[in-house]
Amino acid sequence: MVEGARYDAWLLGRAQDGGLPHLGCERPCCAEARASGHVEYPCALGIKDRQTGELLLIEATPAVEPQIAMFHQLAGASGRGRSPVDGVLITHAHIGHYTGLMQFGEEVAATDHVPLHVTPRMADFLRSNDPWAQVIEYGQVDVREVQPGASCEPLDGLKVEFIAVPHREEHSDTVAFKVHGPQRTLLWVPDVDQWGRHDGLLAELLEGVDVAYVDATFYDGSELPGRDLSRIPHPLMIETMAMWEDEAAARPGVVRFIHLNHTNPALHDPALRAEIESKGFVIGEVGEKQPL
Repeated sequence: MVEGARYDAWLLGRAQDGGLPHLGCERPCCAEARASGHVEYPCALGIKDRQTGELLLIEATPAVEPQIAMFHQLAGASGRGRSPVDGVLITHAHIGHYTGLMQFGEEVAATDHVPLHVTPRMADFLRSNDPWAQVIEYGQVDVREVQPGASCEPLDGLKVEFIAVPHREEHSDTVAFKVHGPQRTLLWVPDVDQWGRHDGLLAELLEGVDVAYVDATFYDGSELPGRDLSRIPHPLMIETMAMWEDEAAARPGVVRFIHLNHTNPALHDPALRAEIESKGFVIGEVGEKQPL
C-alpha cells in the first residue's frame, strides 16, 4: 500500500505487437503455446482513478476486448456497457498500439466521444486512414492533440508527459509517457530504438521515475536468425541491463521489461528470468498493480 495514492495502474499485456502465439511462427515457443492455450497479449496499461472510478487505457492493441475485460475485473468496474473506458492514450502508429481503436467504432462498441490523446502526427494518421477516420468522424472518439514535450490530464489530477523517442516513423512519431500521480511516477516506453541513437536518453527517461515499463523486444538479438536487426533496432535487454546495472542493484524492481517478442527467451526460460531478477530487473507480470 502506498499512502496517499489516488490511482492504480495495472499491466494488461507484455508482449510485442503480434502477441503469443504469433501468426506465422512454428517454432516451439508458439507451437507449445497453441497446444497449451497459453496467450500473451500485446503490451497495454490500464489506470483507475480511485476517487471517481474513471478508467484510462494506454494503447489500444489488437487484443483490446479481452484486455479491457481484464481491466474491468481488476478495477472492480461493472455496468460500463458501451463506455468501456473514459480515455485512451496511444504512443505511435504500429499495429500493436492503435488497431484496437477500430472496435470503438459503429460496428462494435459504438462508443460515445471517448477522449483520445495522441500527438498531432498520430492524429493526422488516424484521420487519413479508415476505419479509424470513421471512428473519429462518427464521434466514437474525440481526438485531443498533445505536442511532444507537452503534457495532458486525461484523468482529473493525473498528469501525463509526452516525451519524443526515436523509433521507426513510417506513419507517425513515437512518444513515451511519464505518468505522474500524487505519490509515484510511472514511465511507459514500450517502443524505442537503440539507446545510442539519442545520447543519455535512458537516464533522461528514468529520471524521477518510481516504476519504468521499458522496451525489451529482444534479449540479445540471437533469437531472430536471418532477420536484419537494423530494420527493427530495438535496444537489447542485455544492453539496457549493462547501462543501468548499478542503479538497478540500488533500486531493484524499478525497471520492468515489457514488449517482449514471442521468441524472446526471457518470456519462456525461468532460469534466465531468475538471472535477470537477481540483477534488480523484472519481467512485467500481467495483472500486476502499481499505485500512483
